[in-house]
Amino acid sequence: MTATAPAAEATVRKSSPGAARGPRRRTGRLRRVGLPYLLLLPALLLELLVHLVPMVIGIVMSFKELTQFYIRDWSTAPWAGLGNYSVSVDFDAPVGQALLHSFLVTVAFTVLSVGLCWLIGTAAAVFMQDTFRGRGLLRALFLVPYALPVYAAVITWVFMFQHDNGLVNHVLHDQLGLTDKPSFWLIGDNSFVALLTVSVWKGWPFAFLIVMAGLQNIPRELYEAAALDGAGMVQQLRRITLPSLRPVNQVLVLVLFLWTFNDFNTPYVLFGKSAPEAADLISVHIYQASFVTWNFGAGSAMSVLLLLFLLVVTGVYLALTSRGRRTAQ
Repeated sequence: MTATAPAAEATVRKSSPGAARGPRRRTGRLRRVGLPYLLLLPALLLELLVHLVPMVIGIVMSFKELTQFYIRDWSTAPWAGLGNYSVSVDFDAPVGQALLHSFLVTVAFTVLSVGLCWLIGTAAAVFMQDTFRGRGLLRALFLVPYALPVYAAVITWVFMFQHDNGLVNHVLHDQLGLTDKPSFWLIGDNSFVALLTVSVWKGWPFAFLIVMAGLQNIPRELYEAAALDGAGMVQQLRRITLPSLRPVNQVLVLVLFLWTFNDFNTPYVLFGKSAPEAADLISVHIYQASFVTWNFGAGSAMSVLLLLFLLVVTGVYLALTSRGRRTAQ
C-alpha cells in the first residue's frame, strides 16, 4: 500500500489538467513574446543592409587614401590612418577652412529654418483650432508644400527665382518696387535667403501637422476655465498651450533639426553640383569633396565627423529635455 501510493499520486498529477496546461502556457507565452521580434526581423535585416552596412563601409573608407585611381577596387587603396581627419579639421589649411565655413553656414541655416518652421507651424495650428467656414480646405492647402515631391517643388522655385523672368523679381521689383533692380537669387549672398525661403516653405507644414495633432489632446475645459478667470489669448497660450505642447515640441524640434542639417535635395536641386559660398551647406560640401574632386577618403572622413557631431548634439539634447521633464514632474 505504501509503495503504490506515490506511484498513484504521480499518475494522478500527470493526468491532471493543470500539469498539462503548464507547458502549454509556457509555449504560448514564448510565442507571444517572440512573435513581435519575429515580425520585426525582416525590417531589421533591411535596415542592416540599407543603412548599417554602408555606414561601416564609409567608416572604413575614411581611413584610406581612396581617390579616383582606386575606384575599381577600393579595398586596395592604401591606409591613411587619421590623415583624412587631420586634413579636414586643420582650419589653417584651405580644406579645413572651407569645411568650417560650410559648417557655420549650415548651423545658421538650420537654426533659422527650424525656428521659422516651428513658429509658422505653431501659429497656423493655433489659428486652426477655431471653427470657421472653409477650415478643412485651408488645412488641406497648408499641407500642399509638404505633400509635393521635393524635386517638383524645388524646381518650381528655381523658375520663380530666375533673374529676368522669375515671379519673385516680378513681384518685388516690377509690381511693388521694393528693389532698385532685379536681384540674383541663385548666386551671391541672396542665395542663402533663397535656400532658407524654400526650406521654410516646404518644412513648416510638417510642424503645423504635428502641433495640430498635439493640440487635440489638450482638454477644452482648461481654456474655458482660463477664460472664466479672465485670461486672454496670450495668457492662455503661455500658461496652457505651450506647456501642454512641450513633449510634442521636444520631438518636433529634434526631427526638424536632423532633417534640416542633413538636407541635400533642396540645395542640390536649387543650385546644382556647386552651391554658392553663401549657401554652401555641409551636405553639398561633402558631396563635392567626394564626387567632384574624387577624394572619397576625405569625403568619408567629413561624413563621419558630421555623424559624430549629430550624435553628440542629439545625446545632449535628449539629456537636457529628459532632465527638464523630471524637474517639471
